[in-house]
Amino acid sequence: MIQIRPALETDVEAIRGIFQAVYGQDYAYPQFYEPHSLKKMIFSDETALLVAEDTETHEVLGTASVLLDIGAHADLVAEFGRLAVHPKGRGKGTGQALMTARIKEVEDRLHVGLVENRCAHEFSQRISYRHGFRPVGLMPQKLLLTKRETVTLYVRHFGQALELRRNHPRLIPEVHRLADLALKNCDIPCDAIVEADTPAYPHEDEFELEEMASELYPALLRLERGRVRSREIFGPVRLHYGLFQLRANRGQYLLARRNGTLIGAVGYAIDRLEKTARVFELVSLDDTPIHFLLEKLVSCCRDQHEIDYLEADVSAFSPQMQRTLLEVGFLPVAYIPAMVFHDVERLDIVRMARLFAPWDDSELQLFEATRPIADVVGESFRVRNVIPRLTEATNEVPLCEGLTVEQKRWLAAVATLESFTKDQIFFGANDPEDAAWILLSGEVDVRNSQGDSLGIIGQGECLGEMMIVRNYTHTLSAVARTEGEAMRVGREALVDLIRKRPDIGVVLNRNLCKELARKLHRMNQNTFPFTPNICD
Repeated sequence: MIQIRPALETDVEAIRGIFQAVYGQDYAYPQFYEPHSLKKMIFSDETALLVAEDTETHEVLGTASVLLDIGAHADLVAEFGRLAVHPKGRGKGTGQALMTARIKEVEDRLHVGLVENRCAHEFSQRISYRHGFRPVGLMPQKLLLTKRETVTLYVRHFGQALELRRNHPRLIPEVHRLADLALKNCDIPCDAIVEADTPAYPHEDEFELEEMASELYPALLRLERGRVRSREIFGPVRLHYGLFQLRANRGQYLLARRNGTLIGAVGYAIDRLEKTARVFELVSLDDTPIHFLLEKLVSCCRDQHEIDYLEADVSAFSPQMQRTLLEVGFLPVAYIPAMVFHDVERLDIVRMARLFAPWDDSELQLFEATRPIADVVGESFRVRNVIPRLTEATNEVPLCEGLTVEQKRWLAAVATLESFTKDQIFFGANDPEDAAWILLSGEVDVRNSQGDSLGIIGQGECLGEMMIVRNYTHTLSAVARTEGEAMRVGREALVDLIRKRPDIGVVLNRNLCKELARKLHRMNQNTFPFTPNICD
């Protein structure tokens, strides 16, 4: 029989042995291998450490912990940390028993419980789901074991957490799909307001950058914005907790000055063992240094500290900060309802991450409840890593005029690069309009039903673009005059993209009208060279 009880000092070696048996010698959290650190966890009020004991053999076969200090002091957020079961304890319900016991141990002490589940297997994801936790995110390459691993983020709310939640978060379009899934997974109707036109903070770089020294602490404390008002980034520590607490949490700041005057700072903490970092605070005198500070932080983490993974928890009510982080390379990876306590309410949080290491998602083992969230996050990263040539190709294409760089990346992500040979048929009369092509090189002859040439489509021009607005069959045919390459966009993929991102559809439809008018003008000139343009 398996009995769950609080860990005792005499269990230290057994706990250490469990982690060695499960994770080997290269575990990313060395505190689970160090007797002194394990003893501190056992006696700490900020950690609940449990063990599973076989009542017949008195052998400790499993362990699980809850970290109660991962948020700010008043957030009442806890992380249900590593649950490990010795190979000899598997198949006995040990993991289930540990999960049930640790929930009972802390449920009256918190509002939000988080679990980071490995994607090397489905085991922990299934256990979390069975105990009321729901998937809200996927964090690529966050965990370092023998190699970098992706983890899923599950959440469960306790007590009055959802009663205190502020409704109607304000999100940029790139966050909305993830938020919709996360909210529904938590049985919360999606009440988000999408703000597609919110700009990022201004790009200004006339600042001096420096790292914080202790003598600058009083001056930094006087900056209220981002700390005591208009707070947009949240973390486990804050400037006014004091220098000792900041250093204990490995916190440091980058400062921005203008003409010698301190006007902003960004706080971040680095875990050098895991090669990860987290932004926990951004304070400023006004809007001007925010974009600069975040850009410099990204450069500092990548080039100076050689970080692989950088994350920030952003208020779901700050679309301008969401947009700014997107511009400096962050992507939304999780949406956590009612995550932080601010003033008299709990706010939703958008977790955004910046990867500096390649991500291979081919070996992910996902529980069925996790897959929709993983698909949304994975798609965002595929957009970020799409073939640069496809994105650059749209720069000279009239149909894509007015699209932002980010919008072009989304368009390129649903496209494929295709080579074609001379005399290759793109489509014939009566073929379905199921794709459009943007020519990167080569030429295509457009012909009528008699085989007469009506015009030549060349580099940078579009072919079959009418499928954007209709689903008919072709009345003309298109045949390659030369060999070349084209960017192909399938109709279903494009329609799905426009449904997800209507802002892209608006630009494409506007440009389509201009492009058709230009082609008609050229066709009229070729057909009626000595008459006025019939399109005028």
